[in-house]
Amino acid sequence: MTTTTTLADVAATSLSAVRTLERHGLDYCCGGKQSFDEACAAKGLKPESVMQEIERTPRPGASERDWQTAPLDEIVKHIVATHHEYLKAELPALGSRMDKVLAVHGAKDQQTLSRLGDVFGSLRAEMEMHMHKEESMLFPFLEQYGRAETLGRPVPPVPFGSVANPIGTMEREHEGAGEALLEIRDLTGGFAYPSYACSTVRALFDGLKAMEADLHVHIHLENNILFPRAIALERG
Repeated sequence: MTTTTTLADVAATSLSAVRTLERHGLDYCCGGKQSFDEACAAKGLKPESVMQEIERTPRPGASERDWQTAPLDEIVKHIVATHHEYLKAELPALGSRMDKVLAVHGAKDQQTLSRLGDVFGSLRAEMEMHMHKEESMLFPFLEQYGRAETLGRPVPPVPFGSVANPIGTMEREHEGAGEALLEIRDLTGGFAYPSYACSTVRALFDGLKAMEADLHVHIHLENNILFPRAIALERG
C-alpha cells in the first residue's frame, strides 16, 4: 500500500483490519476517503506501526468470510440477514429503553438526554426507511449483478439510469448515519455510564455502543466493498 491508500482501502482488506482501525479510533466508515497516513498522523499514530499490526493479524479463516472476493449476491444476502435483521430487532428495543430512560431520568440531565433521544429517534427513522429502500429497490438489482458476474453474462439494465444513482443516495444517507453515531458517542461521553445509571440506562448505553459497532461494519461492507464492485461491474 502507498501513501495515497485510503482508510476505506485498508478496511476493505479484511474485517480484522476493520477491528484494528476501530481500536485506534480511525474512522474508515464515513471518513474512509481520508489518506491512511494522514488519518494516523492526525491521531498521533505511526502509520507503519498500525499497518504492521494489521499485517500481523491472521487473514480470514473459515469463520470470517473474505467479502472482497465473495459474489455480490452473497454479500447482499449477508448484509440483509445479518445487519438489517439486527437493526430491525434492535432499533425498536433501543427506542423502548430510550423512552423509559427519558421518563425516569429526563429531569436529571435534561439537555443531554433530550438531545440523545432526538438524535437516536432521527437515526432510527432514517435507517428504517434506508433499509426499506435498499431491500425493495437497489439490492434486488445488485443480486442480479452478482448472478450475472458469476455466470459471465452482461449485467441487466436498471430502471434508474445507472446503478451509481441510487448508490450515491445510499452513501449520502450513510454519511448522515455516521454523523448521528458520532453525536451519540459524544453525548454519552463514549458510552460511559452516568452517575444515576440504573440497569435500563446501562442497557441503553450498551445497546447504543453495540449498534455503533454493527453499523460501522454494515456501512463498511456497502460503501467500501459492495457498492464500488457493483459500479465497476456496470462500467465493465
